[in-house]
Amino acid sequence: MKNGIGQWLGGMLTTLALGTALPAAAVEVVFKPVADGVYAYVGDMEGRTYDNEGLNANIGLVVTPAGAVLIDSGATFQSARKIHEAAKKVTSQPVKWVINTGDQDHRWLGNGYFKAQGIETIAHADAEADMKARAGEQMEGLKVLKERLDGTVPTLPARLVKDKDTRLELGGTVFELKYRGGGHTPGDMMVWLPQRNVLFSGDVVYVDRTLGLHPVSRTKTWLQSFAVIDELKPKIIVPGHGKVTDLATAQAQTRDLLLALRAHMKKAVDDGTDISAAVRSFNAQPFAHLKHADVWIPQLANMTYLEMERE
Repeated sequence: MKNGIGQWLGGMLTTLALGTALPAAAVEVVFKPVADGVYAYVGDMEGRTYDNEGLNANIGLVVTPAGAVLIDSGATFQSARKIHEAAKKVTSQPVKWVINTGDQDHRWLGNGYFKAQGIETIAHADAEADMKARAGEQMEGLKVLKERLDGTVPTLPARLVKDKDTRLELGGTVFELKYRGGGHTPGDMMVWLPQRNVLFSGDVVYVDRTLGLHPVSRTKTWLQSFAVIDELKPKIIVPGHGKVTDLATAQAQTRDLLLALRAHMKKAVDDGTDISAAVRSFNAQPFAHLKHADVWIPQLANMTYLEMERE
């Protein structure tokens, strides 16, 4: 018996030394309360990795007497199932709706799981074209998840809302969907809970880490979307990325960075300043504390310059 234990320990030590056989720890989705009947899961702030399973964004849960609502579906079939199981640990109410706040992978690629459960998915109509156009690219980017991507099939939302403001109600809880032209993605839409003074901003707000720009991003409409937040003055904001926050922090870390980028790059374009010089001269110091600022802000500056040229 002793020899058997010794052999097992020796094998384990060899495994650890080689760093091969022990599986990566699975991500645990846990919804934590942010207000009465309102919960959030704060995802990893790094890029998509095998270890974080593509769950690198925040997910919301709202519980009503007539059922529950999830804010975003996760990036894969398997992560969507984890999100659903986490919701079941909070409430016995069935999930009635899943609202996609945008067309980035972790906002909608879990829709296939929820469709299989008979749960309605909802997004803004302006997300549809980008979902169709970039689904393949997003799936390619998620190949880092290996077998954790299995079962994921891009599945468009079942209901598309078309207005700037859409009012939904479930179990006496009001959900106001706010759309002002997107920003990070064309379909970025916010979910306002007026009775709780809570806003699920989707990717209109980033805190703790530097915001992201893609070729489909538009800083002009992003600021139009953020103007709604300035008007609503929510007490609690569940951002797209970063800790649950307040208005002042969201303004300082997202709105003010966008404003600074646009002002600097507009002047550079108007003055005929070369793009490389414009990027080098952008003052990133007020935002240097944000995660990835040293690498990402020069990229943001470059993309904003090109956007200002197009405008």
